[in-house]
Amino acid sequence: MKIVLITIGKTDAKWLCSGIDEYAGRIGHFTPFEFICIPDIKNTRNMDPATQKEREGELILKALQPSDDIVLLDDKGKQMTSPELAQWIEHRTSLTGKRLVFIIGGPYGFSDKVYEVAKGKLSLSRMTFSHQMVRLIFLEQLYRAYTILKGIPYHHE
Repeated sequence: MKIVLITIGKTDAKWLCSGIDEYAGRIGHFTPFEFICIPDIKNTRNMDPATQKEREGELILKALQPSDDIVLLDDKGKQMTSPELAQWIEHRTSLTGKRLVFIIGGPYGFSDKVYEVAKGKLSLSRMTFSHQMVRLIFLEQLYRAYTILKGIPYHHE
């Protein structure tokens, strides 16, 4: 089972890059992990949000494989505690074939075509975070989930 995180656009802040690299490396101790960063769409100033979502969606769909279990990080998704997320990941990975793919969309969310291929949606919070910060927050929660599953002292109730 491989965990994949797909994002739109690079992370600009060095401190965020450092944190993302740190947690991606930690996750790699538990399971194969891949971070796929799809480049930003060019010339979006004169582009309406729907067109931008469609163009980003086309790139996201190209990065997917037919057997992927796709979960969108979406503000309308299911919210869980960290222990609930750990159990959810354990259950999901036992059902899934090759890749469990999490996707963080662009600034306007996902195209309808991306929603159609997704098998689930998760929300990290009802609050709004920058797309760059969501990467780090999600990776920390993914690492926390694996430490809970492995009984490693990191998470405290």
